[in-house]
Amino acid sequence: MTPDETIQEAIDLLQDLGLQEYEARCFVALNQLPDGTAKEIHEISEVPRTRVYDAVRVLESEGLIEVQHSNPQLYRAVDIDEATRSLQQKYTDRIDTLETHLKNADVHESEENDRVQEVWSLSGNEAIESRTLELIDSAESEIALVVVDESMLSETLFDALERAVENGRSVLLGGKTDAITDRLRTELPTVRVFKTSLDWLTGVADGDEVAVSRILLVDRERLLIGTYYPDGGDERRESAVFASGLENGLVVLLRRLITTGLPAVDDPVD
Repeated sequence: MTPDETIQEAIDLLQDLGLQEYEARCFVALNQLPDGTAKEIHEISEVPRTRVYDAVRVLESEGLIEVQHSNPQLYRAVDIDEATRSLQQKYTDRIDTLETHLKNADVHESEENDRVQEVWSLSGNEAIESRTLELIDSAESEIALVVVDESMLSETLFDALERAVENGRSVLLGGKTDAITDRLRTELPTVRVFKTSLDWLTGVADGDEVAVSRILLVDRERLLIGTYYPDGGDERRESAVFASGLENGLVVLLRRLITTGLPAVDDPVD
């Protein structure tokens, strides 16, 4: 990446974090100088000089630059660590505010909400990992997780499972290979771990291109099953289906199929 490309990337990221373009350009310019006048900022940033004054006033109010009231006035950027902390806090505050507003928004719920049956699809490792962690953290009693693809094992996953154990949840873990079960036992020595006998998970025996990457069953009524292409190389993008509802046909079917590989989890009596 060339210096010009690096500068433009920094400007774009600052805009993503809430600064206007002229403010971002002025801030990046000041990071290239020990200090500078409005004229010098204008020359480096290519921001119209009359707009530099507006931009630096905003940057000062955001705590990103300091002003020396000399003649002419001098401006300098605060330390990079201090600037990134300020931007990070501002971004976090916005996310927290958004979360509050969304939670307080008027939501029309069905009278049958407690018996709702849903099936949703997800795509992408990050989205599926996020939903996996959310399901584990929200478990009220039981968590059964089968890991087929070793790349699904992450530190954040182990942290979530450890929290579940500490909170008194019943956790049962399965792995498709010895490497996976060994890793599970090492990271979570107090949790029941077994090697699954469900050969259909990989689909290799049937010459199927698609394999199951993970299966998560929470409280026997919420299910997430991920799939991927083992031979996809860099395109090993994971997809998943998320289903909920104790009477949901997909949940019932998969729960009973999984039970053959999870001897410690019994299907509830219908």
